Amino acid sequence: MKWKKYTLKTTTEAEDIISNMMMEAGIEGIEIEDKVPLSERDKEQMFVDILPDMPEDDGEAYISFYLEPETDEQAVLDRVKAGLKEIQTWGLSIGEGTLTSSETEDKDWINNWKEYFHQFYVDDILIKPSWEETKPEDRDKLLIQIDPGTAFGTGMHETTQLCIRQIRKHLTDHTVLLDVGTGSGILSVISLKLGAEKAKGTDLDPCAVDAVRENLEANAIDPGSFELRIGNIIDDQEVQDWAGYECYDIAVANILAEVLVPLTPVILKHLKPGGIYITSGIIDDKEELVVKTVKECGFEVLEVTYQGEWVSVTARKP
Repeated sequence: MKWKKYTLKTTTEAEDIISNMMMEAGIEGIEIEDKVPLSERDKEQMFVDILPDMPEDDGEAYISFYLEPETDEQAVLDRVKAGLKEIQTWGLSIGEGTLTSSETEDKDWINNWKEYFHQFYVDDILIKPSWEETKPEDRDKLLIQIDPGTAFGTGMHETTQLCIRQIRKHLTDHTVLLDVGTGSGILSVISLKLGAEKAKGTDLDPCAVDAVRENLEANAIDPGSFELRIGNIIDDQEVQDWAGYECYDIAVANILAEVLVPLTPVILKHLKPGGIYITSGIIDDKEELVVKTVKECGFEVLEVTYQGEWVSVTARKP
């Protein structure tokens, strides 16, 4: 089915108020493209391992919305144009205010991942999507089945692989793991498949709940062996209390360096004495910042490992 796509060229100053106006005009979903730099708060909320390189802000914004074929397009457009005129009377610049149209196919974007995500290896661990068969020569490998979805983490990125190798180095049959920024749950899934006793995870994105449940099931892991809490362990006392104190053998955080700085002193409280702290998501020019933070919090740095331009820092709590 073809949808009609409309894109408004405006200013970053006006994008929020125009977005609200469009929703009031009956438009259910919009996309905003701009070059506004991420705020420090935005960065703290990004429990992911890649911080996008943003071009310099030019003050322009593009707001797109989609209309189904049966929609009364002209009625919607009339409401949008009337709303724009009203906003202009308030003295707020909407820039060019031009509205362009195009057609787009209604696609299953999740399934389109199948074109790009194929099985791969992290040493002798095979990570594959459900739609691919295991080759006969791979049947002796540790199989991890992960399907791409709405929560972050397929294992393909260098930072995730750095974490996997460090977890494997320090994990035992009695390991209790804390997984901060769980995403798809891949690090906890691999830890449990390698023999960890139990894992707990935290994430900011509610999508992680379904992703973790599906990936535990796909890998035949007892759902009782992993618990997930949505919330920010850095500053949410309820999440910290839920996680528990001095009860983890390993804590892993595959997160941006800017988030590792406030996270590290919090993790210290959750690890057992002698517990291992594994970090990644660190671009190479942030290595010194993370190492300095880890040492200042009282950890002993055990190892710094590299893959491509990414860094992992592994440390031990005294």
